[in-house]
Amino acid sequence: MKPALIIGSTCVDIIIHIDHLPKTEENLHPHSQTMALGGCAYNVAHAMRLFHAPHTFITPIGSGIYGDYVASQLTRLQIPLSVRVPNQENGCCYCLVEASGERTFLSVHGAEYTFQKSWMTPYLAEDYQFVYVCGLEIEESTGIQLIEYLEEHPCLKVCYAPGPRGTALSSEKTRRMLSLHPLLHINEPEALALSGSSTFQNAAEFLYAQTQNTVIITLGEQGTYCKEKDGKSFFIPSVPSKNVVDTIGAGDAHIGTILALLTKGYFLKEAITCANLVSAAVVETPGATLSAGQLPAALSQYLKA
Repeated sequence: MKPALIIGSTCVDIIIHIDHLPKTEENLHPHSQTMALGGCAYNVAHAMRLFHAPHTFITPIGSGIYGDYVASQLTRLQIPLSVRVPNQENGCCYCLVEASGERTFLSVHGAEYTFQKSWMTPYLAEDYQFVYVCGLEIEESTGIQLIEYLEEHPCLKVCYAPGPRGTALSSEKTRRMLSLHPLLHINEPEALALSGSSTFQNAAEFLYAQTQNTVIITLGEQGTYCKEKDGKSFFIPSVPSKNVVDTIGAGDAHIGTILALLTKGYFLKEAITCANLVSAAVVETPGATLSAGQLPAALSQYLKA
């Protein structure tokens, strides 16, 4: 099978644990603060690595203390530094984690969310099958270049995760992205907001009518609903989490697992079943990513290179 292209951000997650979100003039004492690599595309690429799925990770790295941190950590992990942007600082993401495990993001965007078509010159689109992109990069001013790149290379099967900023995109950007007939991965609140629907089933129908391709809607602890490219629908229940630590990166791990297994030739239902296992494990673990040793034992057969 051809490898996948993962295009997007690697940022620094600054994870702050608090009892609840602060109110105006409130003075809170956080329980802890940690730093780790994050960013939707990085989390997806991490899942690809865990499953030994072939891929190329295109992530711009800026300057400053956060850019230096990203570069040093990627080097430590033996991940190629594909793009350096020395004239713009890298950003970070403040992840406020409440006692319930729910998270709220404050993202300071920098070079990591930008895109230039010239970065793709060394990589022949014909050598790849899938390409993953996120709404955060599309929203940026350079996002139009990313849309144009995808439009100019119809050989790539687009996997698009609009994310929580999906509704902030201009109607023109949204129209052009959905016109690419992407496989859509989205959670329930995002799907309802993007479609204007009141139920996830109606949202799936609306989005399917726009893309004419598979729509995957994650439903949190309930499971995952999917309307396939052929128009058929199915539901796969989730795996109950024993202890929710935080929900950072659960959605990224979910689509990363699906993309990894599709790239390796597995069927969609099997891929989503595995993705539900992975995302359940992620919410039981601090931060956005799992180590190989933290993957559920039931997934061992899928980890072969």
